[in-house]
This record gives sequence, structure tokens and C-alpha cells, in this order.
Amino acid sequence: MSVLGWTVPPILLRIVQIAVALGLLAIIWSAADGPEAARALADADIAFLAAAFAALTLQTVLSALRWRLTAAQLGIQLGPIWAIREYYMAQIINQSLPGGMIGDAGRAVRAREQAGLLASGQAVVFERLAGQVGMFTVMAPAFFITLAMPGGVDWPSWLVVPVTALIAGLALLPVLTLLATRLPGAVGRKTLSFCRTTATALLAKEVLPRQVVLSIGTTLCNLAAFGFCAMAVGADLSLVATLALVPLILFTMLIPISVSGWGLREGAASILFPLAGAAASQGLAASVAFGLIFLLSVLPGLIPLFLRPNARAEKI
Repeated sequence: MSVLGWTVPPILLRIVQIAVALGLLAIIWSAADGPEAARALADADIAFLAAAFAALTLQTVLSALRWRLTAAQLGIQLGPIWAIREYYMAQIINQSLPGGMIGDAGRAVRAREQAGLLASGQAVVFERLAGQVGMFTVMAPAFFITLAMPGGVDWPSWLVVPVTALIAGLALLPVLTLLATRLPGAVGRKTLSFCRTTATALLAKEVLPRQVVLSIGTTLCNLAAFGFCAMAVGADLSLVATLALVPLILFTMLIPISVSGWGLREGAASILFPLAGAAASQGLAASVAFGLIFLLSVLPGLIPLFLRPNARAEKI
């Protein structure tokens, strides 16, 4: 990474990201009544945490199947077991290292044999993109419903404007991308190529219904898992509040300045939970519980390494 002409060593970048995560957690612990959050975690309902674990496990499986479907459209045939195993491994790496994308790069590299690294990389990018589109599709209408309906979520004016701008910007992004295809030169050609590949991978009529089902399915699994973690620590969010607030909390994990969103996610949860009548400490506790259950839910991906450490699973 280069900053103002100076190349930042990767190890220094990792140290900074870890420091950011720890620093944010320390600040939030102080601001959101950390001791109360710790008590809520200690008394958390195991049944709800188990439900969150199941939801996140299903989310990983559905995501792997979405990757397999997307890759097939780009000429890469992946067996379901191999795809699930690789997705688990990518999740483990993403949860363990700063940046949150290193594991995805790894599965792109390991799937490159049939169609090359470009196609395998595109399959990973488009699969992740489909997941974010699914999250946005749920969040946007829920936000405007809670904004229009009295009660439920008490949106402050300082937050309404940036969230509305974010939704409007994301909604306009496809239009701006299509307009960019008309630009002259390399930019227009590359954007057109990107749009055509996107259409093949995600929007072709033979795969679009399955893409929609898988993406909405992974989104609902993520939201359900966070909702279960909230209930586990005593914060009973309404359905519409979960659909409107939790995507905003999870979107913060995409900002690559900490380790797997730690600190950012907890800060967002402690700020947003009071809008739905819950305590900031409950938001902090629910977010920490979600992060820990997410980490536990991907650990089964290590099992094949212990059972067959020297064997390679078949891709087809």
C-alpha cells in the first residue's frame, strides 16, 4: 500500500488495523457501559446463541452455493462439498486477519485452474457483490418504512440525511455504471466488459431466480443471527427494527480499518440500538456475541484439515 508516495509495509498496516480495533473497543467499552454489557454477555441465553450459530452456519453454506452458481456461469465447475469447504476456509482467514478479504483472494487463487485467475477472481467478486445487493434490498425499504411509520425506530435527523444519501448513492450506482459504458476509450470499454460479465454471472435468466433466493437467504441468515444475539443479551428488537438497523451495523464491517469489523460494528450497534428502545450496552453485548458466534461458526471448516491434512478434495 502506498500513501503519499511512501510504501507502507504490510506488517505495519496490520499493526495499525489491530490497534484501531482495540482502540475503538476500549472507547466503546467506556462510552456504552462496558461492565453492564459484560454482565449481559455472562447471562446470555444459550438457546438464542445456538440459534445464531445455526443461522450463520446456514449462511456460509448458502454463500458457498452462490459462489458455485456464479463460478459456473464463468466456466468454472466446482463441486458443492469443495465449494463449501473452501468458503469455510475463506471465512476463517477473513475472521482471523485484518482486511477481511484475504480469504476470498485465496479461494479465487485455488479455483483458477479451469478458466484462469481473472475468471475465478470475478466469480468471487460477483458472489460477494450479490450478497451486498441482497443486504441493500432488505435494508432500503425497511429504513423508509421505519422512517414513515410512527414508533419502532426513532431516527434522529443527523442520521436520516447520511443514511438517505447512502441508499440513494447505492441505488444510483448501477445507473452510473451503465452511463460509464458510453465513455470513450479504455474506461468505457472496461466498464462495458464488466457489465457484460456481471449480466452473465448474476442476471442471466437461467440463474437470476437462484441468485435472488440465495442472496436473500444469506441476508436473512445474517440478520436473524444478529437478532438472536440481541435476544440472547436481553434486547428484543422488533422485526422491522432488525431489518432497518442491523444491515447498517453489518455494513460497517466492510470498512477495512480494523480486524474483521471489530470495533466499528460494536460502535454502530451501541449507537443504533437506542433508536429502537434498547440500551447502548445491549448493542455492544449483542455485537460482541455476534462476532464471537460468527468466529465459532466457521471453525468447522478446520475439520477437513485434521481429518485429511495431505489430501485435496475434488472440485467437481
